[in-house]
Amino acid sequence: MKHLSPKANRWEDHYFRLAKKENYPARSVYKLQEIQSRYKLIKKGNKVLDLGCCPGSWTIYASGLVGEKGMVAGIDIKQLDIKIPSNAKYYQCDIFNIDSNTLFSVGKNFNVVMSDMAPATTGSKNVDAVLSYDLCAAALDIAKDVLLHNGSFLCKIFQGEDFDKFLEMVKAAFNTHKIFKPQSSRKFSKEIYIIGLGKK
Repeated sequence: MKHLSPKANRWEDHYFRLAKKENYPARSVYKLQEIQSRYKLIKKGNKVLDLGCCPGSWTIYASGLVGEKGMVAGIDIKQLDIKIPSNAKYYQCDIFNIDSNTLFSVGKNFNVVMSDMAPATTGSKNVDAVLSYDLCAAALDIAKDVLLHNGSFLCKIFQGEDFDKFLEMVKAAFNTHKIFKPQSSRKFSKEIYIIGLGKK
């Protein structure tokens, strides 16, 4: 009998198995479910922009929330290898260098911009936190450009020296902010979510 290594077992927790059972590509969907349950960010008929959408769990879940009259646009530097719902679109590009044609295709007037982006980790928590901040700052710039007035922003960030700086940037752009750590986040993870409500 083949035995999994301790490292493999570490990743295959309850949420990992539940995602497989419910046909989601990744366990990260349950983080969004927790956030949605508490803050009701996504509503029927909404337009949602999913930054860092691969492997697709957030896009699939959000597509179900917005319904047939809503739309979800996903952007990622990686290739999306799954079939997504008919009310979702995918664009492959680097958010640090989005060309004008892609921006035009993605459009504006979004109700929600969400980012579960994470950098390729280096093993250094300080370096990873800086890389995470850079992604978050880029996501916020996009959100400020494409969100409707009173729209919402959801962003994952690795806690580090730039956390407070990014929090102040969100406070400046939104009427209300929240900080949330989902139960489904791995216990050893430095990730936390910042939510901006009511774009100014």
